[in-house]
Amino acid sequence: MTIASNDFPQAVPPAAPGPAVADMPVLLPTREALLGRLADELPGSAEQPVTLLVIGLLRRDDGWPTPRPTLAQVTSLLARSVRGDDWLGASGAAEFGIVLAGPASTAHVVGPRLLAAIDALGIPGLSASAAIAPLTPDLTAGEVFRRATLSLTAARRVGAGTTIEYLEPV
Repeated sequence: MTIASNDFPQAVPPAAPGPAVADMPVLLPTREALLGRLADELPGSAEQPVTLLVIGLLRRDDGWPTPRPTLAQVTSLLARSVRGDDWLGASGAAEFGIVLAGPASTAHVVGPRLLAAIDALGIPGLSASAAIAPLTPDLTAGEVFRRATLSLTAARRVGAGTTIEYLEPV
């Protein structure tokens, strides 16, 4: 005599995303808003550390732009993953900027976790890399963004799952 039945209900196929979910990437703050947020955070970054984490998607398929449903899934994942005092925006067509309240060491923990979560979405051919650029009061928002973009380019060249922090040459 069994305690529980071995009959499991059939899995329900996922519903097509509604219009609000499909438009989620479009609703993210733009690169200009990201630069504005960085400019707002720079003066206080000496007392309270702040770090820019940029996540860039990588695709192994046809080279066409990332499909909207894929962007919507990644955007939803990232939006659910940021803490209350963090800030999420778009930094490019398939790139996401997260202004993290905390030092670069925080980004070194958060970055790989988010990359693993993107990989766990199970979207064929989709992976991601990340870049870290700490904010300091002597920098401009454009310089922080340039450093993050440079590091993201290097991380993408190394490959999926790579996180690179911008460090000044010594």
